[in-house]
Amino acid sequence: MPRIRAASVAEHRTMQRGALLDAARSLLSEGGTEALTFPALAERTGLARSSVYEYFRSRAAVVEELCAVDFPVWAAEVEAAMDRADTPEAKIEAYVRQQLALVGDRRHRAVVAISAGELDAGAREKIRAAHGGLIAMVVEALMSLGHEQPRLAAMLLQGVVDAAVRRIELGAAEEPHRITEAAVSMALRGVRG
Repeated sequence: MPRIRAASVAEHRTMQRGALLDAARSLLSEGGTEALTFPALAERTGLARSSVYEYFRSRAAVVEELCAVDFPVWAAEVEAAMDRADTPEAKIEAYVRQQLALVGDRRHRAVVAISAGELDAGAREKIRAAHGGLIAMVVEALMSLGHEQPRLAAMLLQGVVDAAVRRIELGAAEEPHRITEAAVSMALRGVRG
């Protein structure tokens, strides 16, 4: 009987942590950084404010956890889109399009909403490493196109994607699909040299 009770306590804690992360995603995507507060998390989940501190020590810890949970999902979606493409150019196009398609995803909007300045050095390094993994996906396609510095080209390509993400996130005058098409066009022209 104690094992069942221990398992149910662990399951309950996992569910509570998941509920807190889901509430954090919603708060960040609805109201940005200012909306992510422990009282708001407590209200959204029905937990006492003190209970939130049992799961996370700070807002930065919440964001770090969101990145750890959500980034691999985005990366897998980008990788799957690239795997469906059959030429290096098509892989690069898929890389750009899939990332920009994810901009509307609540998980993505939540992490973008908080500034990297609120994260400690360890959290920022984890995010940089995750982005490095994303960039590594496109290096092979760039090598196939004969780039002398495929890693540099990949980082610059990601810069185009990041700029397009910011433009979409800001609610720019252009429609998101126009921003996507411009980014794809710029990326493909750039990688062709």
